[in-house]
Amino acid sequence: MTVTKKTVWANWFNKDLTDDLETVAMRILVTGGLGFIGSHAAEFFANNGHDVVVFDNQSRSKLLGAKPANPNYVRKQLGRHKNIQIINGDIRRYRALAGAVQQVDAILHTAGQVAVTTSISDPRTDFEINALGTFNLLEFARKSDARVIFTSTNKVYGHNVNSIPVLDEGTRYAFRGKKYSHGIAEDFPIDNTSHSPYGCSKLAADTYVQDYAETYGMQTGVFRMSCIYGDRQFGVEDQGWVAWFAIAALLDRVITIYGDGKQVRDVLYISDLVRAFDLFLKSTEKHAVFNIGGGPENTMSLVELLVLLERMTGKAPKIKHSEWRVADQKVYVSNINKVSKALGWSPTVAPEQGLQKLVEWWKRYLQA
Repeated sequence: MTVTKKTVWANWFNKDLTDDLETVAMRILVTGGLGFIGSHAAEFFANNGHDVVVFDNQSRSKLLGAKPANPNYVRKQLGRHKNIQIINGDIRRYRALAGAVQQVDAILHTAGQVAVTTSISDPRTDFEINALGTFNLLEFARKSDARVIFTSTNKVYGHNVNSIPVLDEGTRYAFRGKKYSHGIAEDFPIDNTSHSPYGCSKLAADTYVQDYAETYGMQTGVFRMSCIYGDRQFGVEDQGWVAWFAIAALLDRVITIYGDGKQVRDVLYISDLVRAFDLFLKSTEKHAVFNIGGGPENTMSLVELLVLLERMTGKAPKIKHSEWRVADQKVYVSNINKVSKALGWSPTVAPEQGLQKLVEWWKRYLQA
């Protein structure tokens, strides 16, 4: 038979395939591949024998230009892999994307403006990166016949999440009652609420990805992520809070707690997230929207994180308090039943274990 990309995707797990088909290497484009999630995904797929193209405008380097972050660190790590090609480019420029990247089999779209606070101060740039950039990516994917994974966010649900009654359990808030005991599911309402410019731009992109699947028959997976954390995460105050708290604790920097610190998120270690991406690409899912995070079994509040960090670092973190931030959710926990059932996936790294990994990585990084 004639072997095509569609044949490979449709028969990934077919036991009648030849050995060559079963071990076929893909060419995978990772946008934002020099960022936290993108770089981990790029390394994972490269280590599993695939050719990876990283497309990144290095905007993260500008954000991390001051010590202790080394903006060239991730590039050097990825540069050790012969099957990773790094291209300097901006997803806001379609011609640059289409001109620089050759035919690919799959696209992992992690590039984006990631901070709510930045979106409020500069909504135009936020829109151009998250909405227009994703549209450009989809047009490229449609013409390349490539499968797409889009990293969306729990912020698409907006302030509606705060309409759920909560309980004060001392060190944390929790959803009241049984209705949301498993967390927020994919059918939670997104309308008639505030989102923040960031939530709006990601929701627009999220919807476009879904529509391209329906209109053009593309294979797409939307992963609405909760709090993702892990080693090699250069967190800052308005994005990557678990890593930022760890960095600040190690360097004796002041941590600002907005609100009372009882806010709760489900947290997911980076290796578990990337494994879900891999399972999706290997699955027969035509199109899916997944809420993904640690789920109800893997949650922590800001206050609880501070306690863990004091025990792990031997130092009490320095903190100060400020007013609640716009669009902050008191509790967000992902209902991961859908993704678990569809992909046979579940988190494997517990919060305390993952936090210890993160702290140890940062200690090594700072010593080096």
